[in-house]
Amino acid sequence: MTAAVVGPAVSPQAVRSKPLIGVTLGDPCGIGAEVVLKALADPEVRSLARFILYGSGDVLEAAADAAALRPFWFRIARGEPLRVDSGVVLVDLEEYAAGFWVNARPTAEGGKASLRYVDEAVNAAKNGVIDAIVTGPIHKVSWKLAGCRFPGHTEKIADAFNTKRFTMAFVGGDLRVALASAHLGLFELRNHFTIGLVFQPIDLLHEALQRWFGIEHPRLAVAGLNPHAGEQGQFGDEETRVIEPAIQMARNVGIDVEGPFPADTLFTPRRRARYDGIVAMYHDQGLIPVKLLAFGTAVNVTLGLPIIRTSVDHGTAFDIAGTNAADPGSMKAAIRLACQCAARSAAAPSVPQPVAVPEPQRLGLCLNTPDPAPGKGWGEGGDAVLLPHPAPSPRGEGPCLPDL
Repeated sequence: MTAAVVGPAVSPQAVRSKPLIGVTLGDPCGIGAEVVLKALADPEVRSLARFILYGSGDVLEAAADAAALRPFWFRIARGEPLRVDSGVVLVDLEEYAAGFWVNARPTAEGGKASLRYVDEAVNAAKNGVIDAIVTGPIHKVSWKLAGCRFPGHTEKIADAFNTKRFTMAFVGGDLRVALASAHLGLFELRNHFTIGLVFQPIDLLHEALQRWFGIEHPRLAVAGLNPHAGEQGQFGDEETRVIEPAIQMARNVGIDVEGPFPADTLFTPRRRARYDGIVAMYHDQGLIPVKLLAFGTAVNVTLGLPIIRTSVDHGTAFDIAGTNAADPGSMKAAIRLACQCAARSAAAPSVPQPVAVPEPQRLGLCLNTPDPAPGKGWGEGGDAVLLPHPAPSPRGEGPCLPDL
């Protein structure tokens, strides 16, 4: 199949003003190539930006054949001079051939290929080649079989950029939800549940709503962890011991945030309408309402990175790979959001970024004892002091009170 470029002619100045978006095709055994292809086959989506695809040309062309779509991309080999004035360019990482849909399961080969696609996109972002990354679906077991130590895109890309403060978030319909914890077992959450864990998504979501969504004064709501948000300690004390101090610290730095609210009523239409974003305490608490209200159009966003990164809200769907049955709705939404965020970020670079300093000092806390023991949050393992107006630390470590 010979690649060709189709579409109306536009001025060079117009196309070069569009963001350049890197898109990875995901696990070649799954539906990643298909949903990317179908999304960019839509002229409206393709007109939003210039695109570089990272993946296998054979897999992409097989998906095009199955969908009866004519190619609309240029194809180059890795290492060839790269210039994207308009349209779509595929950087062909051709070590993975088409036809592996018969392996509709996690494989080391699929993991290695999808890892390489991500590495290529990250390197392009680091070198200033692309303005945002959109990632296709991968399988976490495939990455493990390939020897990867990261459970998913969020952790791998954050590590690549040496980002210590990052948060998984989702955008779908009228919901914008950030997670305090993501790829962490529920029984393990207690050993990690600290004020810093809750404060971080509040801080990063507030900044993202300003910078990427153009909301000058965002209003945030925070979910409780326990039934009825603890009911004043009757069903757990994490709300009073951890979540409320985190909310107070956010208020101290100027963030408009309320809570903790019972999670079973926080996502109702009336409550949602009052807030621009919600912070959930764990993965399913945030993802169940997102997928109920916007399944097929929700987008995964990583907050805290120096680059915009969005992704689909679904997995590899091995069971339908190669059948031309995949819905590209989430990939279209991920591409649209990446384009919108890139354009807004370029137009408003003066929004202040969160300042990364050691955890208790960043929160305006003074801890006069070492870090808390497993199972204890800040404020239980040591004496925590809330500072409405943080004073400078005599040790130069951030807002704190002198040792008492």
